[in-house]
Amino acid sequence: MKQTFLYSAIALLMLAACGPTLKVTSDVNKQASFAGYKTFALYNPAGQQSPISELNRDRINNGVIAAMTAKGYTQADTSSADLLVNPITIAKQGQNVTANTDYYGYGGYYRPYYWGGGMGMGSSNTTFSVDKYIDGSVIVDVIDRAKRNLLWQGVGNSQIDGPIKDPDTKIPAAITKIMASFPAKM
Repeated sequence: MKQTFLYSAIALLMLAACGPTLKVTSDVNKQASFAGYKTFALYNPAGQQSPISELNRDRINNGVIAAMTAKGYTQADTSSADLLVNPITIAKQGQNVTANTDYYGYGGYYRPYYWGGGMGMGSSNTTFSVDKYIDGSVIVDVIDRAKRNLLWQGVGNSQIDGPIKDPDTKIPAAITKIMASFPAKM
């Protein structure tokens, strides 16, 4: 039994280490009671432009619809829905800079301190490495349509090193993870 648990724990850790992790946070309006809400609609105020492709935008929207439906809500028209759900995507370029210094000279164990400094007997060389990446975020806002106030917000953030492999399963899984803390219909 202990061996089986150990093997499954190792397999789980290996799966988690295979790709960039999605960091998820959420916030909820403590005064909101979700008992009266029954319907939702996807909402994009002022036709916000997205930095992602139309295909990925559709995958995100379909993931939100699936998550809301799984929690017991029914999709409706934006003019009659109780809740407006606004998925927002943000992508910005970031960079990591690392420095590596190699010390040469006397001193052995005590490097970088060496004997004979200033006499040409020791030197150091610093190299810098710049790694560029894309920092991607998906923000899901859930708004009370009648009162126009924010009830819940979920944020998923991850470094994107390249094109997503198998976006048809990865994107909906990420949306499910982001919306896991959204209250189910009472």
